[in-house]
Amino acid sequence: MAVALAERIGGEVVGCDAVQVYRGLDAATGKPTADERRRVRHWVIDIVDPARDYSVADYVRDAGEAVASIVSRGRVPIVAGGTGMYLRGLLKGIVGAPARDEALRRRLTARLTRTGPRRLHAILARLDPASAARVPPEDRQRMLRALELAVSGGPSWSERLEGGGTWARPGERYRAVKFALDLPRPALALGLAERVDAFFAAGLCEEVDRLLAAGVPPTANALKAIGYREVVRARLEGIDPCATRDAIVAATRRLAKRQRTWLRREPGLRWLDATEGDDAVVARIASAWRVLDSR
Repeated sequence: MAVALAERIGGEVVGCDAVQVYRGLDAATGKPTADERRRVRHWVIDIVDPARDYSVADYVRDAGEAVASIVSRGRVPIVAGGTGMYLRGLLKGIVGAPARDEALRRRLTARLTRTGPRRLHAILARLDPASAARVPPEDRQRMLRALELAVSGGPSWSERLEGGGTWARPGERYRAVKFALDLPRPALALGLAERVDAFFAAGLCEEVDRLLAAGVPPTANALKAIGYREVVRARLEGIDPCATRDAIVAATRRLAKRQRTWLRREPGLRWLDATEGDDAVVARIASAWRVLDSR
């Protein structure tokens, strides 16, 4: 739909997905196809080695540069994806924070490995309840970052967000219209299950094997994404990765629920009924953009 919209209004697509940024992660990420990339230029997809951590600050920089390039050529940036934190950072900006303490990160990561994410999330809830409410235990990278700031003795992550005034400020850095697609719950559940089956059909298990053989550590943030983390764990434990299918479906449903909750809180966002079909939805978005662009 983003590609069809770009063709209709003269746009280019800026990815807004925390996993699509990684090269070599293709089977379970829903990246645009080669044909879609030929039809429309895409940005912030396949730009990072999977062994490297990629942060919200990295995304805000890269997506901001993409938006500037697109606008400079008289075209329309179309930001598409499901990572709400990336969208919020791009539109609101990010608050400054000290550089990562590598020694502290190693200690926290080791504890995470020993005790699991929920134990560390409970600690975060005591030290910084607002951040714990915002970041689920499954989002290990951001949970660890919030913990780093909470135990460092300085302002917590939530205090920095409030004090910096970025996410709380009423305005946004770009003039934008925002849309989310809505589906009835049964149709959504069916689609998510079919999506997970497509992961395996696309060679998810073989892709994980290639990544591990290429030296990507099992602890890399790229491999903590849904689908990858379950297959990695199965490989390490000597379990048939096909047996993780139901766990991946359940994790995908939880992610969809978190995305819906996040989007419900996104100011100015318009919900569209995806059952109307791609053409009708794209026409609605194009019409809304033209109204905004004419002002």
